[in-house]
Amino acid sequence: MLSFKGHVCALFQPSHLTEPLGRTALSGRGGRKGCREEPEILRRDRAGLADRFDRTAFTSRECVHPGPLPGCGPRRPGSPVSPLWSRSRRRLTTLGAVKAARSLAVWLADRTPSQLTELLEQRELPHAARVASLADLAGHLLSDDSTALGLSEISLGDLQLLVAVATLAERLHGPLPAVPSGHHLFTGYGGRSPRLDVPAVDPADRSVTRDQLFRFLQLDDAGRAAAEAALSRLAERALVLPSSGSRVTVPILLHRQAGEGGGYGRPAEQLLTEAFNAPEIHRIAQGLGLAKARTRDEAQRQIVDVLRDAKRVRAMAAEAPPAALDLLDKLVPGPPLLRTHCFVSRYGGGFYPGSGGKFTFREGGSGDPGTDWLAARGLVVPVDEDLVELPREAADALRDHDRAPSYLPVPPPVGGTVEIPDGAVESQAQAALAEAASRVELMLRQMVAQPLAVRKAGGIAVRDTRRLAKAVGMPEEQARLWLDLANNADLITPCAEEPEAPARGRGRARRPESMPPARMLPTERYDEWLAAPPAQRLLPIVATWAVVPEVFSYWPDENDTPVALITPEDGEAVDLRHAVLEALATLPAGHGVATGKSARARATALAALIATAAWFRPTALAQGAWEAERVEATLAEAELLGVVAHGALTSLGHAVLGLLRAGAHRHFPAVPGAGPSLRDHPALDDAVRQLSAALDALLPAPQATARFQADLTAVVAGAAASELTDLLAACADRESEGHAVVWRISPAAVRRALDSGWDAADLLARLADVSEGGRPLPQPLEYLVKDTARTHGRMRVVRSACCIRSDDEALVSELAAARALAKLGLRRIAPTVLISTADPEATLAALRAAGYAPVLEAETGTTVIEKARQERGPKRMPSLSGVRPRHGKGPSTAQSLAGALLAGR
Repeated sequence: MLSFKGHVCALFQPSHLTEPLGRTALSGRGGRKGCREEPEILRRDRAGLADRFDRTAFTSRECVHPGPLPGCGPRRPGSPVSPLWSRSRRRLTTLGAVKAARSLAVWLADRTPSQLTELLEQRELPHAARVASLADLAGHLLSDDSTALGLSEISLGDLQLLVAVATLAERLHGPLPAVPSGHHLFTGYGGRSPRLDVPAVDPADRSVTRDQLFRFLQLDDAGRAAAEAALSRLAERALVLPSSGSRVTVPILLHRQAGEGGGYGRPAEQLLTEAFNAPEIHRIAQGLGLAKARTRDEAQRQIVDVLRDAKRVRAMAAEAPPAALDLLDKLVPGPPLLRTHCFVSRYGGGFYPGSGGKFTFREGGSGDPGTDWLAARGLVVPVDEDLVELPREAADALRDHDRAPSYLPVPPPVGGTVEIPDGAVESQAQAALAEAASRVELMLRQMVAQPLAVRKAGGIAVRDTRRLAKAVGMPEEQARLWLDLANNADLITPCAEEPEAPARGRGRARRPESMPPARMLPTERYDEWLAAPPAQRLLPIVATWAVVPEVFSYWPDENDTPVALITPEDGEAVDLRHAVLEALATLPAGHGVATGKSARARATALAALIATAAWFRPTALAQGAWEAERVEATLAEAELLGVVAHGALTSLGHAVLGLLRAGAHRHFPAVPGAGPSLRDHPALDDAVRQLSAALDALLPAPQATARFQADLTAVVAGAAASELTDLLAACADRESEGHAVVWRISPAAVRRALDSGWDAADLLARLADVSEGGRPLPQPLEYLVKDTARTHGRMRVVRSACCIRSDDEALVSELAAARALAKLGLRRIAPTVLISTADPEATLAALRAAGYAPVLEAETGTTVIEKARQERGPKRMPSLSGVRPRHGKGPSTAQSLAGALLAGR
């Protein structure tokens, strides 16, 4: 029973949950909204579980989420964290693996630079450890931490094959030497202490032959061929170690976990020694009908001998009452833990640190005859308060060893698919991409014109997000998604202005001014991005979505208000996304997942999709309502980006999948395709090129012309080029969105163009250049531009003393008497001159708000062209080599490390 955060509950036998009469067998996930409630004994001390457990992530009893991770921004409530076993900071020793390490070092020396580079990236080197030679690398690859990293990216079938090797090795060579556990005072649960002295075992001494493995799995010819291919694939990942002949060797981590991987508990002798003093040992011996022993050690040896005798254990089970048999049926397949009230701490008051971890039988029994019967015969032994464990020997004696372990070499098919009309998938993807390109451009242009404020607690204020969504015409949840993707794609960034330094001088020091709030500004990459065609503008957005460790649309806590600009820290999001796309890629052409309109149809379709996706990434997916919500949110985001359409993978989706297969997610926050150089990463460079080609194929070339109509509108059929958008935005207002964008040309919009420096002749000439088919501009449009220009600039604002002057005396009189301008305090000092109490900028704004068209004039009498201040934030995205810190001096990338290691062989 191999478990990753509660998902793969059984590789060989089904997992169980049992809750009769207050008894609860432990299984499933905890610590997350929507998950099964976490057991109290595990919740009590979970903050240190990751560093204290000896055996991590192979049994459901240890599938507990640690506390929230620290982050620099707001953390989404309920977000999952990385699997315990793949993120443990503890390095377990590999002493004793001499032969395996030597063979692995020789194999590594024969790798090509590209093969060794890929292996180093899979194991997060050189960032995970300092490696100076191939011998150092071999030792690191055999460590538990490195092995766990390699296991995190393989499929369920490959994982089952590796566990089968370790399980068979345990049958052939016996279990590994037991690791002694320390005092309960130093343990988090169950009498386990940090592994300080791991017995030295060489994986090469526990190898099996291929024939033994295939017979153990009971494979036919097709199954043998699939297993051979899987072994070769795992050998490239150094998860199947080099060995002589046809033998199969796996890292020691898998052997160490073989017992728990099969749902076994610990040996009876270890459990009895840690749990009981002499009186309890003699009581259990009496319950088994054994002769009275003189010493505790002699009585314990007799008990262990009974439990090691499979015939006697089966005979006991045959005489067990129905309640006890019911419990054994659930405990024997695993997990071997059970909630019960049979035992109490010897020192009363329940279990507490310093009690010695010793237990005694509860007076009067637990109230459950089944558990009392098992406890009296040593078939369940206490390991913590109200928690017992089935000894390994008893479970092994009661199992059916003729049953072959589960091995699924291919993913299960996705059920409940429907046929899709020809061309519907790509057509829908094209429409989604066109809308996404337009929405992202509009949103960022709006944000440039009116930057968003960043809250002190992090994130964008809800009212600002709603204002932005309303201005652009999109749902608020989509605005949050585009903001988060643009932020992680390094197109926008929070910037805080430096406060002014206080003036120096004598006197009492003034209170320092508070820091001004940060604002979201476009980065230095924004202008280059805006000038690119729509397909290339979407490239960094889609690439970022593929590798960002967060499902932005999933917000599980109903009591928490979603905000934009959160810190991506969902360690399972990328694996979940990858698994869902892999599952969709298995669908036959012309078929898609039947999401349907009814809730039942959606639930059925999602369950079938999750079942297939879980085969590709068993560490990232689990069954349950909360997992279905995450997958549904992932699919919704994929549909907005044209990655999925009608429940099927699009051509763009296949390109995104190729990017994930190339390992792009390993470099986050650097995003391949969003700016970093890929010169030293040919596989990533090829994947990004394919992604770019897929976008170019789906999005047509941008339109460089518009159709101008007599009703003073301009229609652009399709996505507009950046130059055309800038021209129309200068003299028109966007009126509608869709496949054809409509712009409305009005006097106010034309005045805006004239204020920015255009004159009537240049503006009409430029509009004529972009007229569709070279058609002449409609007369109403020409009249509008010329009439607006004729009245434009009739009054002028002078910088010195902020005077307003105009050659039209009637207009000056009108301004002096206008109530709308009363706040300016205008006073007439000459027939053609007014003075204002406000500064030039405020005077200009007030005049324009009142419907006039002033221009700014310099002291020399020349017209000052007003341009908006271009504020840009710095680039933040690191290079691919600068994502993680390295250990000391030496190569900083996997490629350079591979070259150095091979050069020194």
